[in-house]
Amino acid sequence: MSKYKILFLDIDGTILQPDHTIQESTIDAINQVTNQGIEVVLATGRPLHEVSSIANKLNIRSFIGYNGAFATYKNKNILDKPMSPDTIKFYLEVAKKHGHEIVLYTRSKNTFTTIDAPVVKQFIDSFKLEKNEPFSNDVIDEILGITLINLNESEPSLYYTSDDIYFSQVNVPGLTHSYDVIRENVNKGHSVKAILEHLEIPKESAIAFGDGMNDKEMLRYVGEGFAMGNGHPDIFQYAKHRTTGVTDSGIFNGLKALNLVK
Repeated sequence: MSKYKILFLDIDGTILQPDHTIQESTIDAINQVTNQGIEVVLATGRPLHEVSSIANKLNIRSFIGYNGAFATYKNKNILDKPMSPDTIKFYLEVAKKHGHEIVLYTRSKNTFTTIDAPVVKQFIDSFKLEKNEPFSNDVIDEILGITLINLNESEPSLYYTSDDIYFSQVNVPGLTHSYDVIRENVNKGHSVKAILEHLEIPKESAIAFGDGMNDKEMLRYVGEGFAMGNGHPDIFQYAKHRTTGVTDSGIFNGLKALNLVK
């Protein structure tokens, strides 16, 4: 029996290729580890209402979404950490002043500061987002995650409020002007820890794959962290292993190195 009990997988740039397809080798690898009794969890910056087709294709029923703000294991909620309304109000003011756009994610929809702006349309198309509406103050208490859009490299600092928040550049071609807002105490690593504690699995028995800086806490927390070959240049220092890219069987090759797939 394998010493490994659970596998956490990022989606964009890890499972999903740039053309939004999933390699057959990735599907095969996930099927093989599932058949060995290893739990598989999708761990993404995406809102969970936008991952059902991917989850169904891979037969996965446990999730970390919104960069760690919400986690569920087989329909049981493990973690639910909305953002501070005061922080959101500040971000909206900064974005309006500097000509930026924001997507604010709730449990049920993606809300945008200007839904018909060209950069917003590009963002929606790049992630194939479906449940999109203009932002309304009615949902300000329900925001689980935020992505800032149309920023240059120096502008994330405009949104600085405290050391408890940092900004992770979106590792998707054409969207490097976008930054996920990550909380130091609410991130993928924090949710991984919560799920492992719920299942009473030691972190040494956990594996994770990711490609972006929003994956760093997750890769650092598990026993076997794999950075994808196509990963952000700064992510590799946080991973125990480096595998091949998302278009070159990165998940399969990483799991093969652990003798979990053939």
